[in-house]
Amino acid sequence: MNNNINNNTHSKTLGYLLWIFGFLGAHRFYYGKPVTGTIWFFTLGLLGIGWIVDLFLIPSMDREADRRFVAGEINYSVAWLLLTFLGIFGVHRMYIGKWITGIVYFFTGGFFLLGVLYDFWTLNAQVSERNHGARA
Repeated sequence: MNNNINNNTHSKTLGYLLWIFGFLGAHRFYYGKPVTGTIWFFTLGLLGIGWIVDLFLIPSMDREADRRFVAGEINYSVAWLLLTFLGIFGVHRMYIGKWITGIVYFFTGGFFLLGVLYDFWTLNAQVSERNHGARA
């Protein structure tokens, strides 16, 4: 499979589903924009205005993420769903092959939630790094 032809790392469908919670920045974190995701989180999507604008920006954020991150055997959408809904249990870390920290998260509530916040900032890079290593 040639990843240069079809490097569809992120899903527009999941992007729009996360957009529903976008006033908390979920879709921005998913597309690899942690700074604006954090701003959206603390300002409720720039008081809702940025959240509405993002409805139209998701296709371009999706294309940018597809260019930026490496496709491979670890699926970004699955990793993000696991982080979003089961992050404190470390399931997303186990999915990407980080078993020890996954177990630590399980017993410490996502390393007292700080680890989960860290992963919201860095999950795309972690998955991309694993996928790049698997291709090499």
